[in-house]
Amino acid sequence: MRRDPAEYDRIMAMGRWLLNFVLIGVVSGLGAVLFHLLCEGGNFLFMDMLAGYHPPAPAGERHLLPSSGNEFNRYMLLVLPALGGLVSGWLVYTFAPEAEGHGTDGAIDAYHRKAGHIRGRVPIIKTLASAITLTSGGSGGREGPIAQIGAGFGSFLATRLKLSDRDRRIMLAAGMAAGVGSIFRAPLAGALFAAEVLYRDPEIEGDVIIPAGLSSVVAYCIFCMFFGWGNLFRAPHMEFSNPLALGPYTVLAVVLAGVGWLYVTSFHRITAFFRSLRMPRHLRPALGGLAVGVIGFWLPQTLGFGYGFVQMALDGDASLWLLGTVCFGKILTTSLTIGSGGSGGVFGPSVVIGGAAGALVGIFFHHFMPSVVPQPAAFVLVGMAGFFTGVSNTPISTIIFISEMSNSYQLLLPSLLVCSLTYLLSKRWTIYTSQVDGPVDSPAHAGTLFVDVLQKLKVKELQDRLTPPCLIPQNMTLARFKERFCTTKEHYFPVVNGDERMVGIFSVNDVREFLFEPGLDSLVVMSELGTKGVISTTLDEDLNSVLSKVTVKNIDSIPVVRDDDPAIVLGMLSRRTIIDFYNRRLGALRQRKEKG
Repeated sequence: MRRDPAEYDRIMAMGRWLLNFVLIGVVSGLGAVLFHLLCEGGNFLFMDMLAGYHPPAPAGERHLLPSSGNEFNRYMLLVLPALGGLVSGWLVYTFAPEAEGHGTDGAIDAYHRKAGHIRGRVPIIKTLASAITLTSGGSGGREGPIAQIGAGFGSFLATRLKLSDRDRRIMLAAGMAAGVGSIFRAPLAGALFAAEVLYRDPEIEGDVIIPAGLSSVVAYCIFCMFFGWGNLFRAPHMEFSNPLALGPYTVLAVVLAGVGWLYVTSFHRITAFFRSLRMPRHLRPALGGLAVGVIGFWLPQTLGFGYGFVQMALDGDASLWLLGTVCFGKILTTSLTIGSGGSGGVFGPSVVIGGAAGALVGIFFHHFMPSVVPQPAAFVLVGMAGFFTGVSNTPISTIIFISEMSNSYQLLLPSLLVCSLTYLLSKRWTIYTSQVDGPVDSPAHAGTLFVDVLQKLKVKELQDRLTPPCLIPQNMTLARFKERFCTTKEHYFPVVNGDERMVGIFSVNDVREFLFEPGLDSLVVMSELGTKGVISTTLDEDLNSVLSKVTVKNIDSIPVVRDDDPAIVLGMLSRRTIIDFYNRRLGALRQRKEKG
């Protein structure tokens, strides 16, 4: 039995494809393990031993090192964030300035505008700088650094294998999904997040989902092999059984949209303020850290990750004062930490802020409507999902994120309501400045979109823009053509016989050398100068195919002929007309999206 070479090549290509994304998952998972260990060691050294500060941990993520038992030293919290900002700032701005801020935004920017390229040193610097920033008291999340670690390796691998820009972008997104899905123990949500976070509009990057899912599952398994299986948070059993609760959930959506606006506005304004300062860039994170330390001196619960306080809210052990200070204090500390150039993510703080805001709303309605809202903890989970949806424009993946992180799927209906409402109320702002509205606006899809749009359009749609052909009889002398040429602006001339059937074509460039040659005017007839193999198109051909024809032959205009008789010329179609029509159609698409 002979082996089909084409089938064999397809199987080998599929094997290489699978191997690439499994390898991305392995490296991303190990990167998540390393980063988690660095954070645990840093927290023990700085927060525990030096400051004597022992914040609670979420149920699914206990501290790896025992507490030192040192007494709480409030004054160390005043200076540690500044020292951490100084060291991380020096690292970032000396070796990889693009590693500043929240890494997910950097990965999004690389996907859209840099053909998926991330310098190899960026993940290394991002890992070290983020670990220092976050464990010395800075407020941020782990997903940003991990996203850039995974994305950086995906980009590096694609570059080393000399793959296309499209493949590099997909591998970058797969690495981002693997990092996020592993560190938060939410592999499905990680894959959806990487495909959804690229755009402001409710768009999914279809090419990304399957590769991202594969890498995310592998990374998740590796991370859990080291730190145990389970979920980040432990949530009590909850059910949605009273439709009247949709009223309080609607109020929650409005509150989350308002708090989200405050968060995004504060973040961007503080970022703009620090960028306007006339001081060395590597000192800005130290200044931001000092401001964070001042807040942490009075409100230590606003420092670090803060996931343990979400667990307290789920368990019903958090006071209103604690929830309020975590909600609004963490907006400031996160904005100061990352906005000043510190390294960290924004998803983690969003989970904490949204959980605290949800708890406050849930406790309020539980107090006045206990039969409708029997469990304030439900509002904690839905608040986490709704808040991050509002600040990131990722409603689908966020619902799955929270469900996977808490192992609670009973609240999908209210989560869908709150996330949908919050998304609609918050469409005008986003924490990720590198997001684009949709594929139409992404440089990554410029070529693909060009082809997609033109393939759907036929030449007949440009019939009113065809130029009347300047037909040249095959027995016309060069002298007669010179007279005709002086009265037209055309550059391409179909040659026709006595029945006006096209037998050839020539351009100005084809006859230029004969126009001023003496003695040829009455000797040369135009059929001798025409090209017999005419490239033409019909009204039913798509514009992408037409553009391919004129591009391959490097011609500027092509004759349009009848479908049933390719010798009858209907008009001339220029390359400029096709491109102008495409630009107009693209502008119309964008206007429709803006109005929609």
